[in-house]
Amino acid sequence: MTTESGKLPTLFDLSPTELEHYRPERNEPSGFDNFWKTTLSEARDRRHKTLFVAVDSGLRTVEAWDVSFSGYSGQTIKGWFLLPARRNGRLPCVVEFLGYGDGRSSPVDRLLYSALGFAHLVMDNRGQGSGARPGDTPDLGADESPHYPGFMTRGILDPEHYFYRRIITDAVLALDAATDHEEVDPQRLVVAGMSQGGGLALAVAGLDPRPSGLISDVPFLCHYRRATEIADEQPYNEIARYCRVHRDRIEQVFETLAYFDGLNFAARAKSKALFSVGLMDEICPPSTVYAAFNHYLGPKRINAWPYNGHEGGGPHQDVERIGFLHDLWA
Repeated sequence: MTTESGKLPTLFDLSPTELEHYRPERNEPSGFDNFWKTTLSEARDRRHKTLFVAVDSGLRTVEAWDVSFSGYSGQTIKGWFLLPARRNGRLPCVVEFLGYGDGRSSPVDRLLYSALGFAHLVMDNRGQGSGARPGDTPDLGADESPHYPGFMTRGILDPEHYFYRRIITDAVLALDAATDHEEVDPQRLVVAGMSQGGGLALAVAGLDPRPSGLISDVPFLCHYRRATEIADEQPYNEIARYCRVHRDRIEQVFETLAYFDGLNFAARAKSKALFSVGLMDEICPPSTVYAAFNHYLGPKRINAWPYNGHEGGGPHQDVERIGFLHDLWA
């Protein structure tokens, strides 16, 4: 990754040795578990039937469906569901979450997992999808109190109204949607994503015991306080810029963020996990990734890419993901 000026990123965080042992104290609210239990229960009380509508994607080896499923507060979330055209019996399923600003786009953008012989559900990001790829899901009922442009500070003064309460709930209920399809084996589920998607996958693994595996590449949404202190890139700097103006609300901001911190989800997650980190990542600083990894409760490994930024391992990490999935139920 290069910066806008064309400069390559440099090592700016802890040393590799320090990172391997970096396990900061977690800031966990006393009501963390009850908050999420209530949130998910309320969402499931409003859950409606998942709809799968076959689409002609022009692909010959992959079959595609347009998916509409029930997320936060019963609101409809869009997605894609992909299956290898040649299959025999129920398949393991990868439920994939997308990066910040990204949308579901077209089925042709996400072919790795179906090419491996897996079922694959891609969740659209509510309110996003005007960045690298277009999306189709509005963020209904969003808190429109003053916030810095972007998504990181929407409703940030109250965990009940914070943007990531809604999208994390969507992500957990995406597992329900995947298992609604008759071709999916509900005992073989994987959650996966990169950047924001990696943070969402980590949150799901911490909130739901069903996934057998987690793939969390260069995860976002982890160790917010440190991230805002050392990262000058978006999206973490949205929070820092908000705090620069709302000087009297800083502690309230971080009290809210504690309900959505990947460190607290990691401490509850038991799925077998593959992480990755770029040691020159100026968007999701390495120490924030290692903080989540070192608190992760289940079996885990991490691939560190020394000269890479937020792109992480790129196609080399794709190969690592493939190996991880092949070995998961071996």
